Amino acid sequence: MIRLVGIVVAIAQLFAVNLAMADELRPAYLDIRETAADEFSVVWKVPALGDLRLGIYVRLPESCRARAEPIRTIQAGSFFERSTVVCTGGLKGREISVDGMRSSVTDALARIQYRDGTAEVARLTPDSPTIVVAGAQTRLEVAKTYLLLGIDHILTGFDHLLFVLALVLLIRDVWMLAKTITAFTIAHSITLAGATLDYFSLPQKPVEAAIALSIAFVASELIKIKAGELRLSQAYPWVVAFAFGLLHGFGFAGALKETGLPQLDIPLALLMFNVGVEVGQLMFVAAILIAMRAATALMTWPVAPARIAAAYLIGTVSMVWFVSRVSSFAS
Repeated sequence: MIRLVGIVVAIAQLFAVNLAMADELRPAYLDIRETAADEFSVVWKVPALGDLRLGIYVRLPESCRARAEPIRTIQAGSFFERSTVVCTGGLKGREISVDGMRSSVTDALARIQYRDGTAEVARLTPDSPTIVVAGAQTRLEVAKTYLLLGIDHILTGFDHLLFVLALVLLIRDVWMLAKTITAFTIAHSITLAGATLDYFSLPQKPVEAAIALSIAFVASELIKIKAGELRLSQAYPWVVAFAFGLLHGFGFAGALKETGLPQLDIPLALLMFNVGVEVGQLMFVAAILIAMRAATALMTWPVAPARIAAAYLIGTVSMVWFVSRVSSFAS
C-alpha cells in the first residue's frame, strides 16, 4: 500500500503557487500578417494584471517603420499593441527579438502569415529571445514547432495538470490508470481537432470555468472515498475522464486557435500539437508516480490523511480558479 507524505501536498501546493504566478507564466503572442508587398499588420499581446502589463517589448528589424502610432489597449487580462508596419525588403532573413524577456519566466510565440498562405511559427524563450525569419518552414520544422508547442502548453496548463494529478490520486490500479489516461487522451483529441477545424465550438471563458469545476468534482470524489465502498468514479474512472476530456479538449483548442495552423500543413501541425500534449502529459504522470515511489521509500504517512489533505488543497485551488474565471466573464 502506497504511503504518501508531504510529497502529495507539496505537488498540489505547486499549483497554488503557480496560481499567483499565472499572469507571469502565460506566454506573450506576436501575430504578423502580410497585407501587401512589404507591409504587415502586427499584433503584440502581453500578459497583464489590471492596468499593469508584463515588461517585455517586441523589437522588429530596423528596416520596419510604423505607418502610425500603435493602438494600445488592455482587454481580458492582456495588453494589446496593434500597428501596421512597412518593412523594406520584407522580413525574410531579418531578426525579431523580445526585449526584457531574459529577466522574465515568460515565453513568446511568434506567428508570421504570408500572402501566399504559408506561415511560420517560432517560440522565443528567456534563453533564446531572438529569431531569424525563415520565410517558410519545412514539414520537419513545422512538426518540431508544433510538437514543442503542445508539450509547452500542457506543462504550463496547470488546470489540466491538476485534473490529471487528481485522477492519479483517485486510481490505485496501474492498468486502470493507463486506461483512464487513454480515455482522457481520446476524448480531448476529438474536441481539440473538431474545435480547431471549426466543426463545432464552445465559448472559451465558460469552458475554462467548467474545466475548473471538473477538477473540483474529482477532488470531491477523493474526499468521499470510504473503505469497503467503491464509488462510480473509482469503478469506472475512464468514463469520468472521457466526459471531462471532451471539455478539456476545447481548452487545448483555444490555445491552438490563438496560435493558428499553417494552411499548407494543417493535418501535420494538428497531429504534432496533439502528440506534444500527450508527451507532456505522460512526462507529468511519470513524474508523479516517481515522486510517490520516493515518498514510499523515504517517509511514512497513512494514505487516507495524505489523500484527504491533497484533495482539499486541489479542490480549493480549482474553486479559486472557478470564481476568478466566472467573475472575468460575468463582470
